[in-house]
Amino acid sequence: MKSKLLMLVCCFFMLTNCSIDKNDDTPEEITIAQWNLTHVSGGIAGVDIDFELGEIIWVFDEYNGVLSIGNTNTDNTLEDGLDSGEYSFFFTEDAPNVYITISGTERGSITVSEDQKHFILNQNETLSGGTGADGFIYEFEKTTVTVEI
Repeated sequence: MKSKLLMLVCCFFMLTNCSIDKNDDTPEEITIAQWNLTHVSGGIAGVDIDFELGEIIWVFDEYNGVLSIGNTNTDNTLEDGLDSGEYSFFFTEDAPNVYITISGTERGSITVSEDQKHFILNQNETLSGGTGADGFIYEFEKTTVTVEI
């Protein structure tokens, strides 16, 4: 059961990250899954923040273990996760949960919606078994972009 859940999450990010459509008559196209941070809640102060699609985008490169973040939020008073940049990442399964570690720091549990168009990163659920109430909950929505190469 453990390995099936981890495989499901890994496949989810891998298969939704990009695909190459090749036809000799047309240029190659790559479809990239972009995960838009849409809502942040929780924390000690009890924040409740909405972000516009495209404002904060996470792109997972499963093959290389690299998370690329584009964060255009300029309001430093708002909790918006990580700054723009590239970060190493990996998933760890501890059934029934899957956890994400980014740049050597565990960030919390990952829950993917059944339709695979949304995921939640919950800092209140950690691999060490801790469940807190002062971490943040980040909600993401998937969009895609197709580019020619």
